[in-house]
Amino acid sequence: MPEVAMHWQHRFNNMVNRYNDIYRIQIPNITTHVCRHTYCSNMAKAGMNPKTLQYLMGHSDIGVTMNTYTHLGLEDAKDEMIRMEEFQKARAEIEQKNEKTMSQKMFKVI
Repeated sequence: MPEVAMHWQHRFNNMVNRYNDIYRIQIPNITTHVCRHTYCSNMAKAGMNPKTLQYLMGHSDIGVTMNTYTHLGLEDAKDEMIRMEEFQKARAEIEQKNEKTMSQKMFKVI
């Protein structure tokens, strides 16, 4: 039997209701649509190619994928800037060494 969104919605509602019956701090209902937003944001944070993500999400426009479904924050921007600084340092270190790369001419054909 194929699963439909309503089946998942009922499962989520049951889990949330059981949790809210036990604990004082309540959590809101979780929908399958919220799971789509979470999936899209997590894949974007992991570095998935945006066009691949667009295809997997089933969007015809990349703007919907990147502007509506992807939720990134200040911490994500900070991590990306740190990653770019490390990349620039590594590039400068390689250029500073200025080592010659091996070419095919250095090998003898037997």
